[in-house]
Amino acid sequence: MITTVLFDLDGTIVDTNELIIHSFLHTLEGVSEKVYTREDIIPHMGYSLNEQIKFFTGLEQIDDLIVKYRAFNLEKHDVMVKEFPHVHEVLQQLQAAGIKMGVVTNKMQLTTLMGLKLCGLDKFMDTVVTVQDVAQGKPDPAMVLLALERLQTSAEQALMVGDSQYDIVAARAAGVPSVAVAWSMKGEDHLRKFDPTYVIQDMHELIEIVGIKR
Repeated sequence: MITTVLFDLDGTIVDTNELIIHSFLHTLEGVSEKVYTREDIIPHMGYSLNEQIKFFTGLEQIDDLIVKYRAFNLEKHDVMVKEFPHVHEVLQQLQAAGIKMGVVTNKMQLTTLMGLKLCGLDKFMDTVVTVQDVAQGKPDPAMVLLALERLQTSAEQALMVGDSQYDIVAARAAGVPSVAVAWSMKGEDHLRKFDPTYVIQDMHELIEIVGIKR
């Protein structure tokens, strides 16, 4: 019986895709001779900000680039962020059925809470686990395990919903069934390579997976 559903944030329940892409393109401009494109950014979305910037630049000292990214990201946040279709409705149904919910994300707490509040989803979450709460972000299972601990839920009673392979891998390592969302920018075919337990085309499908009668 499923009692708990954990959600990734970016690209899963909150559409921050364009904000993230533009934030990286802005941050990486002029850092090297390479001119980065959307196609360079998208495959790496899901890792922590530090890991992504180090990957793209090859630099270890990236404090100034982190500041540059976050300043742009905060400035454009409320203009470029929106909820994915049917998310609010489905989370409302889950909450009404007594399902515990949480967010497990590789981003910072400040922008995580901003996105949830902007989309009116904060009221549904019983816990929020961010990159600041653990030593290692996804695909390490630490975040998922911490969320389960906070919600006093066993792995068998939970689901992890996400848009990237890092969500699937982290869930599997924690012993939690995974739900991949087909609206991921990485594409459904890419996610299926990592063998998620379920793949959904529409958020409404989550209701049936959890076992709630519609």
